[in-house]
Amino acid sequence: MKGGRGLETLSVLGLFGLLTIVATWPQARHLSSQAPLHQDVYFNMWRLRWFAHALVTPSAHLFDANIFYPELRTLALSDAMIVEGIVASPLVWAGTKPLLVQNLLVLGAMAASGAAMFALARYLTGSRGAAVVAGIVFAFAPYRFEHIMHMELQWAMWSPLAFLALHRTFDTGDWKYGLATGACVALQVLSSIYYGMFLASLIAIAAVLLIVRDRTAPVSRAAWSLAVGAVLAAAIVAAYARPYLGARQRVGDRPLTEVSQFSARPASYLAATPDNWLYGRFTKLRDGGERRLFPGMIPVFLAIGGLLLCPPSRRVIVYLLLLVVAFEASLGLDGFTFSFLYDHVPVYRGLRAPARLGIFVLMFLAALAAYGYQALAASRSPAFRRALVLAIGLGLLIEYRVTLRLTPYPNEPPAVYRQLARQPRGVVAEFPVPRVTALPGDDAMYAYMSTFHWFPLVNGYSGIYPASYLARLERLRNFPDRTSMIQLRRDDVRYLIVHAAAFPAAVFMDLRADAALTELGSFDDGDGPAVLYQMR
Repeated sequence: MKGGRGLETLSVLGLFGLLTIVATWPQARHLSSQAPLHQDVYFNMWRLRWFAHALVTPSAHLFDANIFYPELRTLALSDAMIVEGIVASPLVWAGTKPLLVQNLLVLGAMAASGAAMFALARYLTGSRGAAVVAGIVFAFAPYRFEHIMHMELQWAMWSPLAFLALHRTFDTGDWKYGLATGACVALQVLSSIYYGMFLASLIAIAAVLLIVRDRTAPVSRAAWSLAVGAVLAAAIVAAYARPYLGARQRVGDRPLTEVSQFSARPASYLAATPDNWLYGRFTKLRDGGERRLFPGMIPVFLAIGGLLLCPPSRRVIVYLLLLVVAFEASLGLDGFTFSFLYDHVPVYRGLRAPARLGIFVLMFLAALAAYGYQALAASRSPAFRRALVLAIGLGLLIEYRVTLRLTPYPNEPPAVYRQLARQPRGVVAEFPVPRVTALPGDDAMYAYMSTFHWFPLVNGYSGIYPASYLARLERLRNFPDRTSMIQLRRDDVRYLIVHAAAFPAAVFMDLRADAALTELGSFDDGDGPAVLYQMR
């Protein structure tokens, strides 16, 4: 029995791995050399490599990352991606190319999300065909490609598994399923803080609905099992939250204008990504800023068909209500749910993008689409069901097909960083620095390149910029004037990397004339020459 389940799990993972290759082609041809063009690809590689470095370096503290020197707890300025870091560390230690690790964790998360949704839909409907349909919807809808560069937003597999464990808790009352529910919530937080917070809220609502609408086990037994899981989740999340609470005290809440900017609109659910083959040209001018949430026509028709063709079951009603709640909450401060949570749950004041609740709209719609497939396939022959799932699956892949625009990323450090790594340890500053009004500039690339020397870096890139860094950028904006040099000495900077393409020759003449600087040489930076200086 267990061997059969293991074989089915591997088969499902293999199926969604293959579908991921198809849906993201030609990414599979360039796993170790290319990825979508975005600063967050550099940021992903930096976070994964920092995590692996911190685990094996006694002097390194995980959240005291090497960016934004001399700030502390800089990893807590964005999602630390604990689970992704644990998965990636053995690959990093083995010398795997950084971009290959990044691409494997992004594409692997899409495949695992599809497989997890398969497991939930299979349990709900008892149909493998329905489960395949639901998995494709959850893994490859336009939302996924809107966030193809955001690794943590691909790691959504724990959410369907949490709902699966929740159902089993109410069906059996077994404490191990309550514990599994809490563990999945905790793992979702450790993989993606956004999704974890949203999941904790939605699964609490789901638990109330299921107590009322759908349970087999006695209430007391199910409640006790879920309480055990809640204690586990709370303990893990509380420990993980400590550095983030400290960071929040330094940077404050997200501005309301920012929250509004990244909230969904009802029309957002009609917008696909611009590179979508079927819908991109019709919706490319609609929304943006994470507000491309179109789930596709097929799953919507399946969900409606399921509701119309058969009397809705208790679980169908629960998932319909959850979809409505997630949709309304994704509207952010223009709706009731997110506004209430923002006012009464402090952690929600650190979230700037309510539109990311779109992943849960997608998950609940996928569950309803599974019921729709089940209604269409009921009492049909096996041949008809196979043809139906093949037709729907192919239709979904066509609906979701995008043109991925890939660009090369370096896996090895250019000569200037190799030369820097040979020097005694010291603080580094790279120029040009970005304007405060034009962030991030090249800061994400500078952070990634620091993984080849691991010296403290004045520059940095993250989800939130410390006020001290923004003030520092203002003082460095006219480098190499007197104000900027005073700031660099105040920050104990020992090395400067000045990228020649951004400065006129006169700047280098001034730097050579500065008695406080020693030129260590001009080296290739990957795009041209860069001059390495040591400050005396």
